[in-house]
Amino acid sequence: WLVDGMNVIGSRPTGWWRDRPRAMRELVEELGRLGEPVTVVFDGRPFELDGGENVEVLFASRRGRNAADDDIALIAAAEAGEELRVVTSDAALAERVRRSSAEVVGAGAFRKRLDGLR
Repeated sequence: WLVDGMNVIGSRPTGWWRDRPRAMRELVEELGRLGEPVTVVFDGRPFELDGGENVEVLFASRRGRNAADDDIALIAAAEAGEELRVVTSDAALAERVRRSSAEVVGAGAFRKRLDGLR
């Protein structure tokens, strides 16, 4: 799994914008319950965020528009030919990663999958 973290967080109006770091921590905890290897990429200023054994946490390598999207597309390109599922509802990013043969899973559908793990 390769997850567009802010896209998944933003898929619900939970008030996440009032405490972005908390929302990020909560998502990382939920991702750990998948029991599968996951890389999540967040926008914003990096801070210590331990994903545990199965979750690799990355922050966009630069600031600005589409920063995390660009990193996700680069990772997908590097993994071309491997089985990779990218989680995003961003149409432009979905198109970019499909060119690298990645499967795209919408943020809402993925959120439902995470909810089922509770």
